[in-house]
Amino acid sequence: MTLITAKWTTEEYHRMIAAGVLRDRKVELLKGEIVEMPPEGEPHAYCSDEAGEYLAKLLGDRAKIRHAKPTILPNNSEPEPDLAIVKRLGREYREHHKYILAD
Repeated sequence: MTLITAKWTTEEYHRMIAAGVLRDRKVELLKGEIVEMPPEGEPHAYCSDEAGEYLAKLLGDRAKIRHAKPTILPNNSEPEPDLAIVKRLGREYREHHKYILAD
């Protein structure tokens, strides 16, 4: 028997969040599939925090380090990576998450 899963777009995912369908659930959208995120243990939290501090010092004002924030990808994904190095922009992203565009 072949298992077929429903695929979701980023827009559909955002509508589910707005409607409260995913309330109280720690999930992310990966390649159109809604995936439960495991709890973060102490070693993981420590290492990602230390790495973030190191990268922030290394990059200074040239970039911003985001910790566990949603990032929209062009393949119907919205992961929450432990760390992301992003451009320093003003308030451009107050209305939507950071985008990583394909070249």
